[in-house]
Amino acid sequence: MKPEVKNLYLAVILSIAAIFITNLIFPAAEVKTTDEQVVSIEQTPKAEVIINAAPLSVEDATNIDKRIKIANADLNGSIRLKGARFDSLNLSKYKQNINPDSGDVELLTPNGTKTPYFADFGWISSDNSVKTPTAETIWKTRSNELTPNAPIILEWNNGQGIRFIRKISLDKNYMFNIEQTAENNTNKNIHLYPYGLINKTKSAKKSKNSVVHEGFTGVLNSKLKEITLTSLDDEEKEQFQTKGGWAGFSDRYWFSALVLDQNKNYKLKFSNQSDNKFQVDYVGEIVSIPAGSVGVNNIDFYAGAKEIKILDHYTKNNHIEKFDLAVDFGWYYFLTKPFFYILDYLYNHIGNMGWAILLFAALLRFAMFPIANKSYTSMSKMKKVQPKVKELQEKYSEDKTKLQQEMMELYRKEKINPASGCLPMLIQIPVFFSLYKVLNIAIEIRQAPFIGWIKDLSAPDPMTISAMTSLPIPSLLDIGVWPIMMGITMFVQQKLNPAPTNKDQARMFAMMPIIFTFMLGHFASGLVIYWTLSNILSIVQQKIIMRKVGV
Repeated sequence: MKPEVKNLYLAVILSIAAIFITNLIFPAAEVKTTDEQVVSIEQTPKAEVIINAAPLSVEDATNIDKRIKIANADLNGSIRLKGARFDSLNLSKYKQNINPDSGDVELLTPNGTKTPYFADFGWISSDNSVKTPTAETIWKTRSNELTPNAPIILEWNNGQGIRFIRKISLDKNYMFNIEQTAENNTNKNIHLYPYGLINKTKSAKKSKNSVVHEGFTGVLNSKLKEITLTSLDDEEKEQFQTKGGWAGFSDRYWFSALVLDQNKNYKLKFSNQSDNKFQVDYVGEIVSIPAGSVGVNNIDFYAGAKEIKILDHYTKNNHIEKFDLAVDFGWYYFLTKPFFYILDYLYNHIGNMGWAILLFAALLRFAMFPIANKSYTSMSKMKKVQPKVKELQEKYSEDKTKLQQEMMELYRKEKINPASGCLPMLIQIPVFFSLYKVLNIAIEIRQAPFIGWIKDLSAPDPMTISAMTSLPIPSLLDIGVWPIMMGITMFVQQKLNPAPTNKDQARMFAMMPIIFTFMLGHFASGLVIYWTLSNILSIVQQKIIMRKVGV
């Protein structure tokens, strides 16, 4: 053997011996997995969405796999045993339209239907060799129905010494609790990360009712996040790190959300998966499970209606931060929410939401009576001095500066404040928008009937010109009876006020009742009814003041 080969072998042997002796004398420090070593959010399972060329009905789609029935006073549906997927859920209290036989509102729907909408929960392993439950996992259970009094227990063994248990509970309303347990019966430590996702197929186009936010929503790090579906391009995502909070999908009246543990950290993502498929998902903190031990994770899942009182209940009792903001109260939150509770209180005592709105309008007029009284008095005085104003306009037609001086002197002598007439309108603007919001967001007003032909106060007046005459009227001009009544009252009210001195302004003001009539003609009929009564009360109040002033 050549000397250089002997030297090579000797170097290798000595190197191995040195490594062995070093490890023996200085044992390697145990590598601990910290919370910083979290799974990349990119590893969140991407739900496979299947839409058949000929979409199945919900009934046919739910018959494909074995299921566990869901039932309480507010919900009915089922959980798919394969994957323990929440994918069939109906809202028992709400019908699809005003026809009582139209069927319950469908919230969650399974793969194979036209618009799949479902939620999955599970574990991700830091070791790819460890099998964890997937959407294809067939869980075992002895239960066949989930009720508020009977939670269900699901079990699955991965064949590697790890047993997964999932306990699902349901309260009397819309909140599920998913408690995941992993029993480590192996001889080594395992590290798992809890995840959850909601996947929804929906057209990203804005709905006609653009006043209400629809799309991604959540409270992350104590801040409200609202992202429209149209704002994310295909394969685009928005990522967040948050402590606690909640996130999900918001529709006008319906809502689903992953409600996170308020004391733990999460990576959360809103994503557009292309072809109108959208997903909200999270990955939680690592759960390290020593050999022979058990790891547990707990999460809540909300799926139901945006009932404001129920959301407030969860905010207070379940300590879910700002859960009521699932309802889009808008800029005037401080008015919109109290207005809802006042309307709800009146409705509970009267029994009809339409009459509650009218009484609410009367109460608002009463509350603003002193301000309106002062304003109408000033406007009545201005109407009384209109002949004198015209004389000044003719006298100083060539001297605008002198005209303004003489008019201000006239107003001072008559104790008239020209600007006071604007004050009620300035106050009424936030009131109007707040009530507009309430009538668009409050599910309690959805399909609420009034008298006569008004069967849904949240929808436009159906007694339109085309409905009464069968004439082909353009949709913009096709308005109902209540908007026309509102326009007439607005016209009468305008005639009681002094006309603007400027002719162009006078023409513009004359057009306002017509513009508002057609603009509000497609608003919620409840809002138009409110505005009509408010106008009538204003006319009565103004006429009384005009008689006192002598106009």
